[in-house]
Amino acid sequence: QRILRARPETNFEALPKFMSNQTSRWGILGAAGIAQKNWQSLRNAGNAELVAVASREVSKSQEFIDRCSAQVPHPQSPVALGDYDELLAREDIDAIYLPLPTGLRHQWAMKVAAAGKHLLCEKPCGSNMEQVEEITAACEDAGVQFMDGVMFMHSERMNKIREVMEDGETIGSLRRIHTQFSFCAPEEFLQENIRMHSDLEPHGCLGDLGWYTLRFILWVMNYETPKSVTGRLLNASAMTGSPKQVPTEFSGEVLFEKVSASFYCSFLTEHQQLAHLSGNKGNLRVDDFVLPYYGNRLGFTASNSIFDCDVCDFRMERRETHHQVEEYASSHPSAQESNLFRIFSDLALSGQPDPHWPKITRLTQKLMMTCMESAEQGGTELSWS
Repeated sequence: QRILRARPETNFEALPKFMSNQTSRWGILGAAGIAQKNWQSLRNAGNAELVAVASREVSKSQEFIDRCSAQVPHPQSPVALGDYDELLAREDIDAIYLPLPTGLRHQWAMKVAAAGKHLLCEKPCGSNMEQVEEITAACEDAGVQFMDGVMFMHSERMNKIREVMEDGETIGSLRRIHTQFSFCAPEEFLQENIRMHSDLEPHGCLGDLGWYTLRFILWVMNYETPKSVTGRLLNASAMTGSPKQVPTEFSGEVLFEKVSASFYCSFLTEHQQLAHLSGNKGNLRVDDFVLPYYGNRLGFTASNSIFDCDVCDFRMERRETHHQVEEYASSHPSAQESNLFRIFSDLALSGQPDPHWPKITRLTQKLMMTCMESAEQGGTELSWS
């Protein structure tokens, strides 16, 4: 198996297979840390051009551009702006990537829609359900594409997982889903990171990590409506200056007509990002469903173990099958984050927004908020309405 070097250098001469005859012109509204990763994704998309980056101060925008350009230069260096409204007023920008904190997203997402720009929004896309409804409705009224920034949705591995889980033999009839996304945050994170401030990130680990676990559950179920939801707040804390505590450890159950699902997210448990599907014939396991492990192949494991008993001889036979797709984990035109910007840019250029993406954002937000409501009521099971 060929393994990537420490930092693979993109062969930009090989990019034409990704190229479009048209280019979507982008602006980044807010120089957040995640935007550094997407700086490279925009460069790799092949049908996108980054025109400008805006922060509250032009010096911060320029610092962001200089830092990213030193590692991944764009053909034309983006313009540094010190005002968000100035970015939205530019006529040479078609789409906005919005990585501002959750507590600020509603205000600026609404302005993006009002400016007639397509919107790729980090998640959660609002502090409550009403905000997300308003954002997606505003984008629909403006005739622009809306999508949240869940990168794994755009990995080719998802198609392979769907193929195997629905082949009728590997797992048979699905009965159970379990997901977990966690990392053990250092003390300085718990004391200083904005994800510990209730005004900026009110959902804590549930919004930052749980969104992915809930989205994966919904994807597996083809976005079937749940019957009921239970959420449990296992731990909460806050940084200095935060009005309220935010979840730092959270678990829950989502019940469907024939399938039960559980999820766990935490800032207090070491890194894990697993998804496990169980049926009447076997199970399927993905150990890195959010952020693929380093390499040029993405995989998962199916198990159809057999318990063999011959009088006194008892043994459990593993019988696993490993599936994989040819796709780089990161920093490459084939990676899921590059696919995200490529697919979004195609939709923006088509002039025909796909209603699927705002629909699943609303469903994920509602599921997350129902989990929060259940936890606030001491873990009461809530019917879906």
